[in-house]
Amino acid sequence: MLISRLYRVLLLAGLLPALPAEACRVTDFFEVALPSPTAGRSAIAVALEAAYPGLQVNEDAGTVVMPSGAVLPLGDDAGRPAPKRLADTTIAEQFAQLYPLDFDPAHREAPWFDPGRARNEAFFRALWFETERAAAASLVAVTYSGAELRTRFSVTSAHCVAAQLQAAFDAIARHGDGMDVYFRSVGGGFNWRKIAGTDRLSTHSFGIAVDLNTALGGYWRWAGAREGAVGPFGNSYPEELVREMERHGFIWGGKWHHFDGMHFE
Repeated sequence: MLISRLYRVLLLAGLLPALPAEACRVTDFFEVALPSPTAGRSAIAVALEAAYPGLQVNEDAGTVVMPSGAVLPLGDDAGRPAPKRLADTTIAEQFAQLYPLDFDPAHREAPWFDPGRARNEAFFRALWFETERAAAASLVAVTYSGAELRTRFSVTSAHCVAAQLQAAFDAIARHGDGMDVYFRSVGGGFNWRKIAGTDRLSTHSFGIAVDLNTALGGYWRWAGAREGAVGPFGNSYPEELVREMERHGFIWGGKWHHFDGMHFE
């Protein structure tokens, strides 16, 4: 955790590099034309290859060849109970639940409805970073510039994450000074750590997640809720903010049954 703390200090001191101009072409994911279905290929295979150039899915062999050349098992989605799927997810099982784009919170009231929360760690390490040092070396500063404050986050520049996040923050700021409150007392970005109560790495470890205002977001563990029976939560985040983050490729933990309302990844 020493490297994580060091990068927090560098971020606060303004010593992390800024996002290079024209480093990535920003994508509006609401406007992306989805790839056409391919005969004999699953939606998972088509989606993975469209999302990550250089990645190849061999469904006959049941493997995923990562851009790095690493070969991982695709696995399958056999409909295992959600707790088992969450604890030891196959790559295929990551797609077991569809992330809803509508803002209706009723989706998350179903026990264990957590689209995007089940992650295959080997896949994430191969796609992003194997070590804390490698992740830290990719970090840049992304800044929310509001009417009354500027808030910086450290995230990775890999796969255009930083460019997409900066575009999202800029869009949110254009909604007016009412958005500033969500960027006070933030949880931050990069932090190589395990998810509370588990042995699984948080996506903050790869620099691909940010926590905004922690007091307004809400987190199921802090609420003392029982796993699998979390119930409602008092969301304070507006649809406009969530929509801009989603438009730029980030999912929101406020749509999970096990809510993490400050969290975007």
